[in-house]
Amino acid sequence: MNYYGDRTFSFGPAGITKAVKYLLLANVGIFFLEFLWGPELISVFGLTPALVKKGFIWQTFTYMFLHGGFFHLLFNMFALWMFGCEIERSWGSKGFLKYYFITGVGAGFFTFFLSFNSHIPTIGASGAIFGILVAFAMMFPDRPIYLYFLFPIKAKYLVIFFVVIEFLASFRHTSDGIGHFAHLGGIVIGYVYIKSDWRFSSLFRSSRYLGYLRDLRNRRRMKVINKQREREQRLLERVDQILDKINQIGFDNLTKEEKKTLEEASQFLSQQSERK
Repeated sequence: MNYYGDRTFSFGPAGITKAVKYLLLANVGIFFLEFLWGPELISVFGLTPALVKKGFIWQTFTYMFLHGGFFHLLFNMFALWMFGCEIERSWGSKGFLKYYFITGVGAGFFTFFLSFNSHIPTIGASGAIFGILVAFAMMFPDRPIYLYFLFPIKAKYLVIFFVVIEFLASFRHTSDGIGHFAHLGGIVIGYVYIKSDWRFSSLFRSSRYLGYLRDLRNRRRMKVINKQREREQRLLERVDQILDKINQIGFDNLTKEEKKTLEEASQFLSQQSERK
């Protein structure tokens, strides 16, 4: 997987990608369901650590598709469209979805372990979105992002700023109603995933290279064996010719070269019998 591409696609307006489109539709569709069964949906599918501890493990996945209001949904979906499309173009839909859910679910477990007994539900795709921000900054660190559409700031600096803010804000996680642990979890898990996957890819490339060297060595060995077999075959054919000559004119009339050939053939047959 090529994480660190040099391509400079534009943001979402270049054309929405397949996985991003389906994620947008899923989030928006479920948001409309919240108008009908909001409290019930959140109580069952929002991430409540105290309930996850009791076996509501699905909440570490389903919480990503619930949102606390229109602007919460708007910000997450805008970021998904703005940064996710370009990442999907680089990784492909399968690789992008894999990363999206690993960071999202991972952020859910991050929240669960850091607020083990909390009865406050966490909802929103923000964990996965912050993971996408990390991926974008690692792929395109010097790409300018216009903060508030006015102030250009390089992607790497913007993400560092978010990391600091979320780390400080996580200390008041239970007081402001925002899932800072999920945000921080998406950042940490996204970074670790990309770095570890890069190492695994490097090891895989190394093993492929070693495999290539072994294959090359085997081919050379077979080349040597084939040459030896050709030489032996020529020797045996020459012996047959000499034996025919012996039948016709006798051994004493052979040339020195022919007698030497018979001696070599005798040594070869002796070596073959010893190997067997």
